[in-house]
Amino acid sequence: MRIKEELFRPVLITQGRRTGRKHAVMLRAVNYDGKIYFSRHRPDGDWFKNAIENPEVRIEYKDMTFTGIAKLVTDKKLSEKISELKYPGEERSKEKRVTIQVTLNPS
Repeated sequence: MRIKEELFRPVLITQGRRTGRKHAVMLRAVNYDGKIYFSRHRPDGDWFKNAIENPEVRIEYKDMTFTGIAKLVTDKKLSEKISELKYPGEERSKEKRVTIQVTLNPS
């Protein structure tokens, strides 16, 4: 089964970059062009740093669990598109953000 919603709130589970323990956080996510995207203002959040350091992540949503590989989005236009999709019609959709892309593993 796949995630069908374009905008949704899953739990992202990363591995702690220092402790090695699982770190879970509920975030707003964007499902776009076959990938899942998470973003924030600055790259200072634990989940963000963890995903960069340990790119194997898990996403839990509606009694489903997905695994995937996270990577930093360096394409400015793609990050802007994700912000527009994440905050449709909101002023904050124009704010600069850092974005992580998760490519889900085949199920």
